[in-house]
Amino acid sequence: MRIISVKTLKDFAVNHSKVKQPLKIWLDFVENADWDSPAKIKSCFNTADFLPGDRVVFNIGGNNYRIVCRIKYSYRIVYIRFIGTHNEYDQIDAKTV
Repeated sequence: MRIISVKTLKDFAVNHSKVKQPLKIWLDFVENADWDSPAKIKSCFNTADFLPGDRVVFNIGGNNYRIVCRIKYSYRIVYIRFIGTHNEYDQIDAKTV
């Protein structure tokens, strides 16, 4: 998969050192994935949540952090829409970010 806005993830990790290793693992996995449907994601990340508009919420670092992505399955592109702590996630509308 091609990830758009990796810089957003890296910038977040600068200020949150505990997310660096789990985020690196997630990035490596996603970059090597070939997802053409939500079912393929669910087979890899059973805790992923699916929202309208092809949005997916991933739990990172033992559910301490969340990533919201919009996925264009036909193009194999993952757009990073949000990364934050669990508390920060609770303050956004993941359907619209």
